[in-house]
Amino acid sequence: MHSVSRSDVEDFLFAEADLLDQWRLPEWLTLFTDDAKYEVPCTDLPPDASPDTNLFYIADDRVRLGERVKRLMKRTAHAEFPHSKTSRMVGNVRIRARTDDDMEVSCVFQTLRTKDGNTDLYFGTSNYRLIKDGEALRIREKRCLLGSEGLRPHGRISIVL
Repeated sequence: MHSVSRSDVEDFLFAEADLLDQWRLPEWLTLFTDDAKYEVPCTDLPPDASPDTNLFYIADDRVRLGERVKRLMKRTAHAEFPHSKTSRMVGNVRIRARTDDDMEVSCVFQTLRTKDGNTDLYFGTSNYRLIKDGEALRIREKRCLLGSEGLRPHGRISIVL
């Protein structure tokens, strides 16, 4: 992991955002390891809160994340069919720590979501644990910390952050 540059990480995160904006969720899912976690804690929790003892908006392991992707890609996912239009911006990418096996990365994000005449803004910080699988980076953990005080006025998260 010591040979991975911040630029490499930025390119990876930009590619991830692009896959999400294009609703290429099955392809996005391949970025995750088999033991991956994807979490979105409630907005009133500390950043290091555990889903074992706290309520999270989303606390998926790799299997549940796969089921979420399948569900969102179906026509029966009424909250997201037809799919929302989204535009993601990723910035302030920082490598926080690295070992021979993995690296901790953080970035800020802004996701605009438009559907049914309404535009919602989700913003915050994403914390990642990345590994190298051959020459490719993969996500072992992704935790999106929302910066807003709550989910109002939109009241839900029906997209992948």
